[in-house]
Amino acid sequence: MAEEFHRIKRLPPYVFAEVNRLKAEYRAQGVDVIDFGMGNPDMDTPSHIVEKMIETVRKPRTHRYSASKGIAGLRRAQAAYYQRRFGVTLNPETEVIATLGSKEGLANLAMAITAPGDVILSPNPSYPIHPYGFMIAGAALRHIPALHEGRFDPDAYMRSLDRAVHHSVPKPLVAIVSFPSNPTAQICDLDFYAELVRWARKNEIFVLSDLAYAEIYFEGDPPPSILQIEGAKEVAVEFTSMSKTYSMPGWRMGFAVGNPRLIAALARIKSYLDYGAFTPVQVAAAAALNGPQDCVAEIRGVYKARRDVLVKAMAEAGWPIPSPPATMFAWAPIPEAFARLGSMEFAKLLLTEAQVAVAPGVGFGEYGEGYVRIGLVENEQRIRQAARGVKKLLGRAGEIMARYDNLPEAAE
Repeated sequence: MAEEFHRIKRLPPYVFAEVNRLKAEYRAQGVDVIDFGMGNPDMDTPSHIVEKMIETVRKPRTHRYSASKGIAGLRRAQAAYYQRRFGVTLNPETEVIATLGSKEGLANLAMAITAPGDVILSPNPSYPIHPYGFMIAGAALRHIPALHEGRFDPDAYMRSLDRAVHHSVPKPLVAIVSFPSNPTAQICDLDFYAELVRWARKNEIFVLSDLAYAEIYFEGDPPPSILQIEGAKEVAVEFTSMSKTYSMPGWRMGFAVGNPRLIAALARIKSYLDYGAFTPVQVAAAAALNGPQDCVAEIRGVYKARRDVLVKAMAEAGWPIPSPPATMFAWAPIPEAFARLGSMEFAKLLLTEAQVAVAPGVGFGEYGEGYVRIGLVENEQRIRQAARGVKKLLGRAGEIMARYDNLPEAAE
């Protein structure tokens, strides 16, 4: 009875646990930690959404069980959003399902379609639910390098997918993509999606596209949807979330849209597992999608301002960070003076010496080593405060690294 349970045994140790433990210890001691570690939006949910929730929750009939696939009005609102934003027509009955955030949707679709030993192609580094949702479901993973020389290269990515298909037995079931990307903040264009859809149809492989950051972008054209490509619905399902777009993370509201067969599979498994989100939450979410969208631009503007302050302040402190074109994250190479520590040790050092928390890149996959993820979830004043701490840390780099060199393990 001492042996670990099968699905738990397949999961690697939680990489962020040590940093989280240190954060909790410091906070218990009253230390002011500037926390860039978790992508937890800190802005208030727009008031008209909150008011709709309050109005609806006062109606006792909304306190009953809801619909696991989402109320009809919410599914119609999401279809209208896709028509308005992407020019994509969706059938709310067969091609749209509401999920308890995109994370739950991805995990339950994995459970719905995966047989033990199925091969899944997942980007690396990647948001953890992408590979581990399928790993929990019993799949075998093939990791596709998400970056080439620190950037997303569409041609190199497609070559990696081709190699993975050629060397996988059985043939892969699903390929996962995520643009704008968490954690790397990289973006793609419609030309890449067109090539990906052509590849998927040719190889008879499903594509799951995570578009959670569709509305958090800072330059150029808005991020596209894979469903804009002709024939995409034959192979693709796309996940979106209201967490970042409307600053509604705790409301747990997301969607899966696209291929009717995959949507039906997700709907069937959800019918056994949940009754959907609380109806007033769904009504408020529909009001968000159907209502004024100036709040979306305002939220985007706050993230852009924070991004600009972060990049400028850290550069002045001696830590050059590439400016992310989208998402609420910066994907930052470890400062050269500390590069040999690796992302986990550097994250711990940054916390203990500067009281600044970041997410170690290795937590997003082995190819994330050498980087940390910085969430734009602190205000501009706090970002500048963090930069001052980083500057002091970099000024002591020689002394600190000498300390590491003198540790007993260093001589082994």
